[in-house]
Amino acid sequence: MKNPAGLLIVPLLALLLTGCFTDSATRLAFDIESATARMAGHERFRIEHRPAKSRQCRGRYTVQLDKVGALIVWCFDSAGKVVASGSTSYHSRFIDAPQTWIVDKPAGSTLIIDVERRAGRPVVVDVR
Repeated sequence: MKNPAGLLIVPLLALLLTGCFTDSATRLAFDIESATARMAGHERFRIEHRPAKSRQCRGRYTVQLDKVGALIVWCFDSAGKVVASGSTSYHSRFIDAPQTWIVDKPAGSTLIIDVERRAGRPVVVDVR
């Protein structure tokens, strides 16, 4: 075996490229990006985000969509301890948030983000 470390590179790259290392906030930002791409011709639309069936966010979770461009997700265990969290600003390329929303969601529940077009730009009008 010439390079045993080289044997690990291919499986690690495959995991990375399939999104196994993305956090909950990044997955939500990707859902926002995808939804806004499909928004063409619609003045209002709804983004429905279902937490990934991963070890990270099996319990209740909290989402903060911030007016300064931050998106933060905290995942809790049954005792209320934070077991995972993630943050990103990637979504701010696609939508504006004129205020900050902090929403607590039960385990497995769908996060709803209502968006409308204002002056040609998608703007969040409600998060629940």
